[in-house]
Amino acid sequence: MERRGAMDVCILGAGVVGLMTALELQDQFPNANYTIIAHLFNQNTTSDGAAGLFHPSSTFTGPTLDITENWIADSYSYYDNLRNSSDGEKSGVFQCSGFQLSSSMPSLIWSNYMKKVAPVYRYATEEELKVYPGNWKYGSYCVTLGIECRRLLPWSLLRFQESGGKVISKKIESFGELADDYDVVMNCSGLSAAQLCQDRQMVPIRGQVIKVHAPWVTQFLYADHDTYIIPSGRGRVTLGGTRNFDDHDTSVSKWDSEKIREKCSRLIPKLAVAPELETWVGLRPHRHPVRVEVETLSIPRKRGGSLKVVHNYGHGGYGVTTAPGTAKHAVNLFRQLHSGCSESQPSKL
Repeated sequence: MERRGAMDVCILGAGVVGLMTALELQDQFPNANYTIIAHLFNQNTTSDGAAGLFHPSSTFTGPTLDITENWIADSYSYYDNLRNSSDGEKSGVFQCSGFQLSSSMPSLIWSNYMKKVAPVYRYATEEELKVYPGNWKYGSYCVTLGIECRRLLPWSLLRFQESGGKVISKKIESFGELADDYDVVMNCSGLSAAQLCQDRQMVPIRGQVIKVHAPWVTQFLYADHDTYIIPSGRGRVTLGGTRNFDDHDTSVSKWDSEKIREKCSRLIPKLAVAPELETWVGLRPHRHPVRVEVETLSIPRKRGGSLKVVHNYGHGGYGVTTAPGTAKHAVNLFRQLHSGCSESQPSKL
């Protein structure tokens, strides 16, 4: 329901970052009018293809180390609270455990980020290193969370709409299209931000994975050379993967598929015959650092004043992992915008 006299806010993008930002806005400022505008939803988004394991790499970078750690801690807390709520199963959040293995470098199996949030995070024992085929010299064991985006995305979108949010299916080519209808734009457009913001730091990282039905796989595995086996909920297991920097090709590579099967089957031979559900290719929106900041755009507006944009994009392969945390940060920036205009427009929110 539209509220007269309230601030009109647009959330641009309906991937996991956009949806988490929209829900955080509704929670913190329930009296504003919110509209999500996107041209891709649910299974058509990049987020849907994600394995959804909460396990950020040390390469994930925000503007500062403290801010990055806060994003990760806030995200873990959000998902864990959701898991323990009445909506835990509906939203697709579950607890899982597993190993990270390396035959070459100890730094590849350790994450200080995870050490600070995971309920269990330790080095693997000598016996554990021998469980899986390979010459594993280093390893870590972790209890963490899995997030099944095939459930999380529609659950989040429905919750947004049930709280009065409006949804429009449309591809936006410029912020000028939004200037007359909205007071603030939350830009969660992912890879589209490269063109929308003329952001040369935005780069696609091509990823290809295979989704198989293997309910007997109960633990995740990370190994050398981007090899991973991740339970993704309801018997679906993600086998991966590839990480091709600045590669825009979204077609399925037969060679990549064969290589993924080969790598994963070396770790768990039974995976060689696991029924394939789908092969997914997506372009992860990578930026170094992730951009969460305010920008004021000088665009002519019928409403007068300037259009305020809060950017929240560039998460790369860690959008699912960090979306709730960057959403909280983005909404705190939105709060500062509201405080700045509250003297002249005290009734807006």
